[in-house]
Amino acid sequence: MNTFLRNLSPSHQVGLLFVLLFGILTLVTVAVFILSLKDRHEDDLHTQKLKDFNSLLRTSWLMSTVFWIGWTLGETMATVLFGLVAFLALREFITLSPTRQGDHRSLVLAFFVVLPMQFALVITRHFDLVTVFIPVYVFLAIPVVSALADDPHRFLERNAKLQWGIMVCVYGMSHVPALLLLKFPNYAGKNAFLVFFLVFVVQTCMVVQHLVSQRLRRPPRAPNVSKSFNWTSWLIAVIAASFLGGLMAGLTPFKPAQAVAMALIACVAGSLGHLVMKALKRDRGITNWGSEGKSVTGASGLLDRVDALCFAAPVFFHSVRWYFGL
Repeated sequence: MNTFLRNLSPSHQVGLLFVLLFGILTLVTVAVFILSLKDRHEDDLHTQKLKDFNSLLRTSWLMSTVFWIGWTLGETMATVLFGLVAFLALREFITLSPTRQGDHRSLVLAFFVVLPMQFALVITRHFDLVTVFIPVYVFLAIPVVSALADDPHRFLERNAKLQWGIMVCVYGMSHVPALLLLKFPNYAGKNAFLVFFLVFVVQTCMVVQHLVSQRLRRPPRAPNVSKSFNWTSWLIAVIAASFLGGLMAGLTPFKPAQAVAMALIACVAGSLGHLVMKALKRDRGITNWGSEGKSVTGASGLLDRVDALCFAAPVFFHSVRWYFGL
């Protein structure tokens, strides 16, 4: 089997990866569907657990599909595709964060200047500028534009909301396609595996944490933010996903120990970032960015599905780039 895999071209290796990935997702989906038929007369708690797992499964399908489409279209079109995902996620975030007339210029700047420029920097591999463009220049520009609108009412809060949305949805998401453009020695044509590694370990961490928290029934660490987050389930999930990352080292340019460390970094950032986004939802008084899967933005709760990845991607990208000197 190993000889067979090594003899395949990089594109065929990635293609085989997708066949296995979608095959596993199909089997899990069928199994969940059968369980839902059996459990339709069960108590509400059991039904809610099934709904929660279905939500995680839909997230896995979404990210796998976006990943596949991006790989099929090539590096440039993949970056454009992730830019569209960032646009929809930011639109969803802003729609559920009330704005005023004085914010319109800042919103135009965010959607039609900042977002395209950030992803253009990714496409052209200006990674140093990718790192500082939003956290430095955009963070200074947004309040200036808002001040010129002559509306000081709750000025700090309004600008902080917009800056936070840009940071999570645009800055975070832009680092996913950036992984496709890193140049590792003797790894040409295989960067799709690196994106798969990131998405898979983060999603595994989220799924394991959800399942373990349902089983252990430990008191939540922050009950006003999340009823399911506790340190025990979180630690088990991070360790399990990191170990899985070590097993996947053969798909990456990492050695096993390096793969464990990089998976650990991604899982910690992604899972805690997901907790932060839950706190934002509680602040807005909502349970989902798209209520019951029907988002007011038309993105169908997209931000619920990519929030952990938005936090994990920049931390993972810069850790990889720094460690390997790329």
